Amino acid sequence: MKTWAAVICLVASWPCLAQRDFLRADEIDLLRAAQDPNERLPLYVKFAKERLSLIQQYAAKEKAGRAALIRETLDEYTKIIDAIDTVTDDALKRGKTVEKGLAFVTSGERDLLGALRRLAKSTPPDMAIYKFSLDQAIGATSDSLDLALDDLGSRSADLKAKDEKERKAREAMSSPEEVAAKRAQEKQDAEPQKKAPTLRRPGETAPPKE
Repeated sequence: MKTWAAVICLVASWPCLAQRDFLRADEIDLLRAAQDPNERLPLYVKFAKERLSLIQQYAAKEKAGRAALIRETLDEYTKIIDAIDTVTDDALKRGKTVEKGLAFVTSGERDLLGALRRLAKSTPPDMAIYKFSLDQAIGATSDSLDLALDDLGSRSADLKAKDEKERKAREAMSSPEEVAAKRAQEKQDAEPQKKAPTLRRPGETAPPKE
């Protein structure tokens, strides 16, 4: 159910729509200020809830063009949910703790999923216009909630295994020289500093032992 659009800032919607951001400028500013994943994840949940509230407002009033607005907002919502998974996976890959942030995710996504399923049970005459987007939103939320409830150790292991598989696939398409150079660089980057830290100035030697 995932979409590649989770990792890009601009997305192409239907031909009649121009490219548009799935996050507002003020939301992007909030995310820039929240570098820790435990701060970012609650923000994404907040954004998702705001999109759902907007969808509910559109659905409550029968007016021309509302179905297109619902569809657009559902697509934004789905990208926000996908971003939650992307942020979590990136944090786990870097060995960051995300338990606090995921507590917000699991609680929020349960509420979101219930509201979306109730919306799916309604039968407005224009639902055909946004039904696919609604199904995508429900699937993305269900998948994301399952991931949030998953054991973090298992999830981290799965991510490492996936990265290793992708690395081997890239190496299979590279020349032996490129592979050797890349591994040498990775080894160099992973090596700890061999010299112990010192407060002496350059050229200054240790005093002789008595």
